[in-house]
Amino acid sequence: MSISIAQEYQHLEHGAPGNEPHAYVRLRRAIQQSIKSGALAPGNALPSERELCRQLALSRVTVRKAIGGLVEDGVLIQRHGAGTFVAERIVKSFSKLTGFTDDLRARGLKPRVEFLERGVGEVSPEEAMALNLSPGARVIRLRRLRFADDKPLALEQTAVPQSILDDPRSIKLSLYDALDEIGCRPTRALQRLRAVALDDDQSRLLGLPGGSPALSIERRAFLDDGRVVEFTTSLYRGDAYDFVAELQSER
Repeated sequence: MSISIAQEYQHLEHGAPGNEPHAYVRLRRAIQQSIKSGALAPGNALPSERELCRQLALSRVTVRKAIGGLVEDGVLIQRHGAGTFVAERIVKSFSKLTGFTDDLRARGLKPRVEFLERGVGEVSPEEAMALNLSPGARVIRLRRLRFADDKPLALEQTAVPQSILDDPRSIKLSLYDALDEIGCRPTRALQRLRAVALDDDQSRLLGLPGGSPALSIERRAFLDDGRVVEFTTSLYRGDAYDFVAELQSER
């Protein structure tokens, strides 16, 4: 496994023309590529920091910065006294505003989407309240089944004001990519999480037995000027996701 990371690192080090990324960025990418290629599987241990420093001629600070960033992103997990491991479940942080596609790409997984609905309609009372829209306003409405490789992981229902994003067909794989292209990627969000049991239709779409546990997350995302750009309700498989939040004392 250590040889694989070293090979990926050397490839990135010698193959980048012009402005090469910093060493910790190259190491981070090398680890992600090793996960993506299957050389590092979920549950596998990474070489020790000392071993990576020796093999790659890097400082302990550089190695720790690369690994720390991947731990924060949920790609790796650290077990006290045991080492650093590839996360076996998808660990999503509540402290970062990222989309589903961003999360999977960071873990070396291939995101895929199946659109169950993609169109424009009149805002519903619930959507109007969440998006701060007047009755009769138009919204882009999406219902999507989200995959990692070929495994369905999440079912999402999303509404976006048409005044912000005009054409639903501009959304291909990622809503946030489409918003980024028009300079309207959200900068903050409010989220609410609760545990639910999937109904028969939801279970069928996610490939789970009826009544399986899931995590329901309601997100309202905002632009810098205070406008609500997204109202999404997501159902995440309870057997595949962990959600974490960093808490700090007020003292």
